[in-house]
Amino acid sequence: MRDAPRAAELLEWYDRHARDLPWRIGPRARAAGLRPDPYRVWLSEIMLQQTTVPAVKPYFEAFTARWPTVVDLAAAEDADVMAAWAGLGYYARARNLLKCARVVAEEHGGVFPASHEGLLALPGVGPYTAGAVAAIAFDIPATVVDGNVERVMARVHDEHTPLPQAKPVLTEMAAALTPDARPGDYAQAVMDLGATICTPRNPACGLCPWRGACAAWEAGTMAELPKKAPKKRKPVRHGIAYLARRVDGAWLLERRPDKGLLGGMLGWPGSDWGDDPQEAPPIRAEWKTIEAEARHTFTHFHLRLTLRTALVPMDRAPCRGDFIESSDFRPGDLPTVMRKAFDLARGG
Repeated sequence: MRDAPRAAELLEWYDRHARDLPWRIGPRARAAGLRPDPYRVWLSEIMLQQTTVPAVKPYFEAFTARWPTVVDLAAAEDADVMAAWAGLGYYARARNLLKCARVVAEEHGGVFPASHEGLLALPGVGPYTAGAVAAIAFDIPATVVDGNVERVMARVHDEHTPLPQAKPVLTEMAAALTPDARPGDYAQAVMDLGATICTPRNPACGLCPWRGACAAWEAGTMAELPKKAPKKRKPVRHGIAYLARRVDGAWLLERRPDKGLLGGMLGWPGSDWGDDPQEAPPIRAEWKTIEAEARHTFTHFHLRLTLRTALVPMDRAPCRGDFIESSDFRPGDLPTVMRKAFDLARGG
């Protein structure tokens, strides 16, 4: 049974307080008949996975300026897209982005499927993304549950089951509140509520349109929710990165395998990452070790990279990787950990 009155309260709030986002058609424009571009909705949702809105905005604007349609993106070179994604993290998203764009272009005539099931069949599109695109782009009453929505639901219902165990029940709660009318606006409204009012710390309950119906507000437990299971301690892995520069200024880089961390990205040749990395220099040289190590945290582990640098002659050939001319080398095309290594080596 859908809770239409509560949804109406939130939509009334959203009509006044909707965030202005580059991928969004605001409620006033939508009411006037303007409809979202499914490509922009899908692109933004992929970028926003595990990434904040402020971090995503410049990437989204750069992508849509360079590749304004899904057909344009489908025709792009893999290396160009991976370079444009550099720094945004979780690089499997960029690989899936290209796979999905090419399926839409080649199998769907450049038009995104206008159904939850059709969207879910696309590469790299899971239940959340399919629901978000279905609701926001096509006004299908799909249930959309991200971290913001989980937090709102846990507080509205004073649900103390810790995440991730609570995900199914929180999804059921969200489904019960999803209206048949204006589901796209409603999906964005709940996310906006979590992002701007029902925040992780110090929620602005006095401004919340759902305060009167919030069980956590009544119980005074807002700050405790949502409960989360204790995180496992992340292990530390070690590796060696080799930064070789030729006397003419060219840098030795290699493209990582498509599968695995930083898949498809340019980076410095190096060892495996583990407890006891073995030397694996990509070219014969007099390697020097700099004092600082490049440190980076991935989802499941901390990485510590020992950095070796060398200057090599023109006639020295590498056994791995290729030299990139200094005029073609852009540090910004490197993933964050590789850029950290470059900055440290250049400074050291």
